[in-house]
Amino acid sequence: MMPGRVLYHLARADFLERVRRYSFLLTLAFAAGLAFLTYSGMIALELGEYRGVYNSAWVGSMMTLVSTTFITLAGFYIVRNTIQRDQETRVGLVLATTPMSRSLYTLGKALSNFAVLAVMVAVLAVGAVILQLVRAEGGGLEPGKLLAPFIWVALPAMAMTAAIAVLFETLPVLRSGAGNVIYFFAWAAYLGASGVAGVNDYLGLGFFMRSMTAALKLIDPSHRDEQFTLQAGPTVHTTKTFLWNGVDWTPQVLLGRLQWVAIAIAIACLAALFFHRFDPARERSRRKKEAPQPAEDPATANGAPASRAAAVQLTPLARTARGSRFLRLVVSELRLMLKGRGWWWYLVAAGLFAASLAVPDVQARQAVAAFAWLWPVLIWSQMGAREARNDTGKLVFSCAHALDRQLPAVWVAGVAVAISTGGGLGIRLLMGGDWPGFAAWLAGALFVPSFALALGVWSGSSRLFEALYTLWWYAGPMNHVPGLDFMGMAPARFGTSFYLLATLALLMAAYVGRRGKLGYA
Repeated sequence: MMPGRVLYHLARADFLERVRRYSFLLTLAFAAGLAFLTYSGMIALELGEYRGVYNSAWVGSMMTLVSTTFITLAGFYIVRNTIQRDQETRVGLVLATTPMSRSLYTLGKALSNFAVLAVMVAVLAVGAVILQLVRAEGGGLEPGKLLAPFIWVALPAMAMTAAIAVLFETLPVLRSGAGNVIYFFAWAAYLGASGVAGVNDYLGLGFFMRSMTAALKLIDPSHRDEQFTLQAGPTVHTTKTFLWNGVDWTPQVLLGRLQWVAIAIAIACLAALFFHRFDPARERSRRKKEAPQPAEDPATANGAPASRAAAVQLTPLARTARGSRFLRLVVSELRLMLKGRGWWWYLVAAGLFAASLAVPDVQARQAVAAFAWLWPVLIWSQMGAREARNDTGKLVFSCAHALDRQLPAVWVAGVAVAISTGGGLGIRLLMGGDWPGFAAWLAGALFVPSFALALGVWSGSSRLFEALYTLWWYAGPMNHVPGLDFMGMAPARFGTSFYLLATLALLMAAYVGRRGKLGYA
């Protein structure tokens, strides 16, 4: 079979497998939600006090920037599981027996990722058409000007995101949960740099910035380039409008955009260098290192026949009359959470604790305290999902009191991690007599593990919490977005009651989800 046909059928099969999942409906709902927020004005493109007249060029470019900004972030976490899924379902072992090359496989996976992201872009393109028809201010619908930004900016950005997701799945460190956090900060840094530089970046922010600000300066020479923003929230800054007729799509501009497609293909091919092709020897070696060594069977020791093992009697465990040993169960769960952490992890955690307690400057102390609650994200992400990830659910859930003891023990262990890592700020608030602040901090210490436990139980994966929590942490504790600051560090301390109620709701959701998995009626 020709390589082109192999590539097509590999990407097609993987894409069809994804669209048959309920999670794909959530993906489309996310894209539709972005389109609705843009239509309602909750997300808007602003240049200081100016915005463009709602013609086809402006609407198409604005919706394109919405797609490249949000989908390149959320879409990465949505598609970053294609190789892992082949490994878990053992489809990869079948593919490994075929003559398909590693580069063809990684290209096929990148193409499948691109197809999923392109569907999300298509939903936003439909939203742009509706927005132009309903809120047109500068003439009728011009399909060429409306759709050109999606084709030449959004789709190359999706190709880059799709290829980067495959690369992250093949690299040893980045394919772990740490890769989710690393990608977020890399994405945020690149987004900030592209908006400032005004260059032909793959997200398109600087690309459109250069054209729009040039048109605006013809009207208002005092306008500054750094005033270009994609505003999330009610638009209250813009008081003036200006006419922008879109980018002049010259051959040079098109080649500049197509270079990102070439770079995406190169990244997908680069991923093939690190792809182990589902090597069974490497997989057995990994499992051998992770699995505990079995104890010697007394029945077969000293050359005794194996058939004597059938005569071994299991001694039933005696019920303890005093207490439930809940504290011992909490300690065991905490040890499992912290297993594999090197001395450097504890050293960094201790440094963040001490800094959030001792730093005199308020803003610096708040920033350090926020990082203290980002540091344990990979520990919290295990909560509720460890049994599904390690395939130990049948063993753990068959134990007595798996619902009313083991699940609360996991939560208490998670709260202990939150208090121990972020306790520097809590102690500082107590020392200063800031009781509302301490109450808000304590509510956050209860909320974060509850959030992790509920998402872990229902999704069976750590990836969902890692993605959502990182975004929430960046918007709330780091940027103090009202209502999202679960640490209560914003000047107006509100939301404590909300996060306490959210904690109760999340714990109930975790209980119901675990109860359903245990098969209770």
